[in-house]
Amino acid sequence: MELLNQNAFYEFTIILMLAAILGAIGQVLRQPLIVVFIALGILVGPTGLNLVSSTDKITLLSDLGIAILLFVVGLKLDLNLIRSMGKVALMTGLGQVVFTSVFGFVIGLALGYTPLVSLYIAIALTFSSTIIIVKLLSDKKEIDSLHGQIAIGFLIVQDLVVVFMMIFLKALDNNIGEQLLYNMLGMLGRGLGILLAIGLLMIYVIPRLVQYLARSQELLVLFAIAWAVAVASGSEYLGFSREVGAFVAGVSLASTQYRNVISGRLVSIRDFLLLFFFIHLGLHLNLQLIGDQVVPALIFSLFVLVGNPLIVMVIMGLMGYRKRTSFLAGLTVAQISEFSLIFASLGMSLGHISPQTVGLVTLVGLITIGLSTYMIIYSHPLFALLSPVLGIFEREITAKEENQARQDAPFDIILFGLGRFGSNIALELKKHGYKVLAVDFDPKLIRFWQKEDISAQYGDMDDPELSEQLPLSHAKAVISSIADVQLNQSLIRMLYHMGYKGKIAVTAHRAADAFLLQEENKEVHVLLPFSDAVETVIKKLFLPANTAVAIKR
Repeated sequence: MELLNQNAFYEFTIILMLAAILGAIGQVLRQPLIVVFIALGILVGPTGLNLVSSTDKITLLSDLGIAILLFVVGLKLDLNLIRSMGKVALMTGLGQVVFTSVFGFVIGLALGYTPLVSLYIAIALTFSSTIIIVKLLSDKKEIDSLHGQIAIGFLIVQDLVVVFMMIFLKALDNNIGEQLLYNMLGMLGRGLGILLAIGLLMIYVIPRLVQYLARSQELLVLFAIAWAVAVASGSEYLGFSREVGAFVAGVSLASTQYRNVISGRLVSIRDFLLLFFFIHLGLHLNLQLIGDQVVPALIFSLFVLVGNPLIVMVIMGLMGYRKRTSFLAGLTVAQISEFSLIFASLGMSLGHISPQTVGLVTLVGLITIGLSTYMIIYSHPLFALLSPVLGIFEREITAKEENQARQDAPFDIILFGLGRFGSNIALELKKHGYKVLAVDFDPKLIRFWQKEDISAQYGDMDDPELSEQLPLSHAKAVISSIADVQLNQSLIRMLYHMGYKGKIAVTAHRAADAFLLQEENKEVHVLLPFSDAVETVIKKLFLPANTAVAIKR
């Protein structure tokens, strides 16, 4: 132990080895790595083996990981998408904050807490973890989906709310009303100043600078990291959170043509640094303070796990979103965040609440983060299970869903997926006179191809109610350009049970996957883009016309 305290390198070696071992065990037990790494933080922290003395170094790496994560999220958002999601993000984010605060305060009073303590607990319950949600949605490849974009929008709104609450607390501690008003106005002015400065840089400086730096990808990535950290630091210096600053930095580069290169290079760095965020979170969970708080923590946790998603579903349903979109977005607020712990700690430092109250919030965080992680990972089976009773959250006309095509419109081809392969199929079919309806879960792709005069609508192959949205009666063929075996198997089964008589074509990248898909239905056509491309190249270059070539698959 003394050797570890003297050498941070040895300390980090043990932490990383334990992370790898526990991560492997978690994979065997089918546990999410987020929970495993939080448990690792508890294990090596003061309530466990007490192996960590370099907390300042772990905190620094954690802060860098958060900044890179939010920067990458910002890279994937363009201003048009932010404008389109602004209303639902604002309404849902503020609506959930108000609902949770009011009812959480009432529950606190009913459990015998004083009004001030109840207020602190209620406010702490309103904040959801942007970092954890973004990581889960990224791992599930749902960050670009409609519900993913809406969730990111209202989580950012929550982050802004917590900044206002921090300023309010500090002003409240001074007992000066004029100071509170002054701080609020000052924050508004600084926020507008940041947005104006970033906007001017996006117009006059960033495009030229990025184009120059792109001559070296290493230099481009280095600039991206430096820019993310610089804007995050500037944001914190001006009274905002680092997360908001890093997110804005990403948005400022989202309109450049190099955003995919930057994002791809940063993924590995992001995942490594986020390990230290989860360890940092576990280190600061003081289990000694939560012994007497189990029953209240269970009550508040149930409220967060059920109440927060319900209010999101109610608001989104009233705005015209389908129950599936509302449900998947609502699950992302079924936990409290690291901000909740920070907020409670600030209240304790001001003398407003006791360490036991901080322990209560900590225990609620452990319960809700752990359980909501599973809820999000298994969100689609959960929806399939609960779908029959979720109809009360859906209006008859879901006008807000992304540009749904008319179900009674006659289409020759229904195509799933508008990626590179799918979009090329759509264009080629259109060139030959076929009327194509394309289905994709990415709102950006839908809008882009609609401008290119391709009929497109929002849809997800995981949606058990998708068949009700599709005009299958006139379709001659259904094509999936998505190389996912499970999704394609589900599609084949759905069409088979509906009695669909047209042609079915699905995509696979491996011969083993093609075999599994044809086992579902021998009449299904399996598209093998890589093998087909090889065959076409050989035929064009080396073989005379009308000569077939056999490619081993």
